[in-house]
Amino acid sequence: MTKENKADDLDNMSFENAIKELEAIVEELEGSEISLDDAVSAYERGAKLKNICQKRLDEARLKVEKIKDFDKSDKALET
Repeated sequence: MTKENKADDLDNMSFENAIKELEAIVEELEGSEISLDDAVSAYERGAKLKNICQKRLDEARLKVEKIKDFDKSDKALET
């Protein structure tokens, strides 16, 4: 897979898949003998996954806020 395909893969990755892969990377870094180069690559991938998780959480938070705002304005119209 090329770097561009991996980037596309990250952009389309769900929160659940990103967090699962991030947890696997953390386990690998904590529990096994890993070369420095592999550790740096894993850390880099982990940082990207963390950003994807944060992006997905921010998107979800905005959706919830919109729902709450809609609900507030809907209730205001009822009174």
